[in-house]
Amino acid sequence: MRATEKYLRKELESKKALLFVLVDSEDSQGAETAERAIAAEQAGASVILVGGSSATNSFEMAEVVRSIKQRVKIPIILFPGNITGIVPEADAILFSSLLNSENPYYITQAQALGAPNIRKFGIEPLPTAYLVIGDGTSAWFVGSARGIPFDKPKIAAAYSLAAQFFGMRFVYLEAGSGSKETVTPEMVGAVRLAFDGFLIVGGGINNAQTARDLVRAGADALVIGTFFEQKENQHKLSEIAQAVMSD
Repeated sequence: MRATEKYLRKELESKKALLFVLVDSEDSQGAETAERAIAAEQAGASVILVGGSSATNSFEMAEVVRSIKQRVKIPIILFPGNITGIVPEADAILFSSLLNSENPYYITQAQALGAPNIRKFGIEPLPTAYLVIGDGTSAWFVGSARGIPFDKPKIAAAYSLAAQFFGMRFVYLEAGSGSKETVTPEMVGAVRLAFDGFLIVGGGINNAQTARDLVRAGADALVIGTFFEQKENQHKLSEIAQAVMSD
């Protein structure tokens, strides 16, 4: 187990769960993004994720990672939608297989193409099963996902158990950026019973009570993205972080 994964496990020893803040490199300017990352760290975020399902400009992403790296102490983890999202200087990468994609490219082919650069750049891979829940979002569309219905927790649990049998140590349940629905506590609970690893939940989380419910159901980390991009909501991040970390 390498440095970033050890850090995440260590953080969980003193907190109920962790908060990850997602920065979409194509929706931000360098200086603005760095300031947002600083605010996220001050609010209690444990990780900055950089990427997104529609991010395609490697130069912009590299600049975003570089500008954040100079300003924060918490790890920067890449969250790529494609091989264009693999850039230097990040601490780690969610090395993800979109298990419920109908396109084999997003299950194994993109990973094979990207692996050599991950090694070349010295980025720590975090083996992750990425599961898109519901439909109609960018992640669903770009990834050609056969979205798992929100009211079918047993399907998500079965995929997560399969991921564990494959040796994946992370599962990410993704409702999608800006989703009007969140992954349900019932689904999180079902996956928690099936999967022994690190469970990440994201998409549509915009208040402390929702965050608290997901953590109580068994989430190890929650991802806040679109909600935090809106300046009028940024002051609420500390409230959500407190709910996530202390339940």
